[in-house]
Formats: sequence, structure tokens, C-alpha cells
Amino acid sequence: MKNMTQDNNSLLTGNTAAPSFKRYGWFIHLIAWAILCGFPIIMSLTSRSEHVITWDLYLRSFIMLLSIIFVFYSNYLYLIQKYLFTKKTGHFLLINISIIVTMVLLVHFCMELLPDPPLRNPHPNRPPKNSLWIGFFFWNSMVYLFTIVLGVAFRSTASWYNAEAQRKELERSRSEAELQNLKSQLNPHFLFNTLNNIYSLIAFSPEKAQEAVHELSRLLRYVMYDSSQPFVTLEKELDFVRNYVELMRIRLPQHASLDTSISCEAPHTQIAPLLCISLIENAFKHGVSNNKPSFIYIDIHQEGKQIVCDILNSYFPKDNTSDKSGSGIGLSNLKKRLSLLYPDKHTFYCHKEGENYRTYLSIHVNTAGL
Repeated sequence: MKNMTQDNNSLLTGNTAAPSFKRYGWFIHLIAWAILCGFPIIMSLTSRSEHVITWDLYLRSFIMLLSIIFVFYSNYLYLIQKYLFTKKTGHFLLINISIIVTMVLLVHFCMELLPDPPLRNPHPNRPPKNSLWIGFFFWNSMVYLFTIVLGVAFRSTASWYNAEAQRKELERSRSEAELQNLKSQLNPHFLFNTLNNIYSLIAFSPEKAQEAVHELSRLLRYVMYDSSQPFVTLEKELDFVRNYVELMRIRLPQHASLDTSISCEAPHTQIAPLLCISLIENAFKHGVSNNKPSFIYIDIHQEGKQIVCDILNSYFPKDNTSDKSGSGIGLSNLKKRLSLLYPDKHTFYCHKEGENYRTYLSIHVNTAGL
């Protein structure tokens, strides 16, 4: 039950399970450099290199690795953010050229201080050291250049990830704020409609009006407390709907019939509160005539992972002069909530069917106990 609630809350907030780049990023860096540290030994043992593996040779490889690490992190942690991302490309290139030249000279100087590594099969015609310097400078420069490009790629990926995470967080905050605003509109709208119905009872049946006030107190308890949660159990929501329908039944005239079929297969299914109430309000508002035969049929049921609210009623549309039940924000409010809470997971339409009016809402939800 707890896990299901968390899943539903993720629908509200828009959060989805994703690997944490920040949490594991430095661990990935550590593993990569550890592999590179052991790479010279592995290559020496598995290849036909002319050099015999010794600590002197490994020290040479380790010095080179340290220079690569310096070039990578000086760019990754500072230069890319400071110059490249601020469009100071000239400064970025000039500083990196200076770093590459400095690193090549520094590594060459360190290599000169170390003894030459022993050879497995010495070649009698090996080129002199001076001729090797050009190759050393060229290939090391290429290694550093590749390191810089790799740093730019990694930093760009990290920046994109952070920007995307911030965008999703802003979107989540915006959605939460909009939902709260919609719910704050819904509660006064519901209360106004209900009080208007009770007011109409006072003139011809004070006893029914008194009973309605008692029923209203039960409804308000749900609206003020239970519905303040992002999701409620389907059982609680349907109990609220039944109580509201019974409250509305009190004021129906003799020539109006009201039939309901309200049931659920999994009572603990989580659903956003107060989604059907606007549809039911409209059915009572536009489905009952003061002097003509009228009917309202409300069918709310569960079909697997679908919650269906199907309402059919006679149609006597009211205008603002003949009805005082609100400003008509109910349906537009509902559409916005559905688009935020159940994007691509709901079907909603309402239209005339001959002389009658049909409203249909189907929501795909997570279920428990099925």
C-alpha cells in the first residue's frame, strides 16, 4: 500500500526513477583512472613490447597518466566552465595550448631524469634520442588534445544532465502549484453549489434543508481533510460521491428520477480526489427541469485498471439568469487537472445524444488487490 502511494505521488510530481549522475559520477571517474593505472602492466604482460616491464617503466607510464589527469581535470573542473561555456573560445584555446606545451616539456624532463628501460630485443640501428623528440612531442600533444576533447564531452554531458534535472524540477514545481490553485478553486465552487441547493430547500422544506446541512458537514469534512492529499482510496472517493448524490436527491422534484450504480473491484486503488464531482454537479444542474419529466443516471465502476464515470441525463441547459450555481469553472478545472495528473491516461468527452446529454470519463490508474 505504501509503495503504491509512492508510485501515485510520482505521477503527481512527475518524478520517475532515474540513475543519479551526481551520486555515481565520481565513482565512475575513479574506476576509469584505476583501469588506466593498471593498463601499462596489462599491455606489457599481454603484448610483444620490446620493453621489459619494470618499476622504472611503470613510473614513466604513471608520470604520463598524472599529466593526463591534470589536463583533464583542469578543463573539466575549471577551464570549460570558465571560458568555453562563456564563449571565450580564444582564451580557452590559448590556455590549453600553453598547458599542452608545458606538460610535454615537463614530462620529457621527468623522463630524462629516469634511467632508460631495459629492452627485450635491442635493435642495433635504433634512432638517436634527438630524432625521437619530435615523435614524442607530436604523439603526447595528440594524447593531451584528445584528453581535452574528452573533458569537453564529459562536461557538456554533465551540464546537459543538470539543466534537464533543473527543467524537470521547475516543471514539477509549476505542476504542483497549478494543481494547488485548481483545488483551491474547486473547493469554493463545490461549496457554493451545495449551499445554493440547500438555500433552495429552505423555502418549501425546512426539515429537508436541516437534513441537508447535516449531510453537508460530512461532505465538507472529506473536502477539507481527506481531499487535501494528492491521492485517496477509491473507496473513500466513492463514499463521498454517494453522500453527495443523496444530498442532491433531497431537492429533486417528484417528476425527476435518479438511478445510480456505484461500485469498485479494488477499494484501495489510489485515485486523485474530486474528479467526478464536477460532472455530477453538472448533471443535477442541467438535467432536472422544474416542470418536465427528468432523469439522471450515474454509473461509476472499475474495469481492471480503468475507473469509469458514465453519466446520462435529460438536458435542460441553464443560463446565468436562471441558475445561480456558479461561474461554470467546473469542467475547465477538471480538464486541466486531468492533463496534469493523468496525461495520456484518461478519456473524457461530453456531448448531446438526441434530447439527452452524456458525460464520460475513464482514467487508467494503478490498482491493488487485482
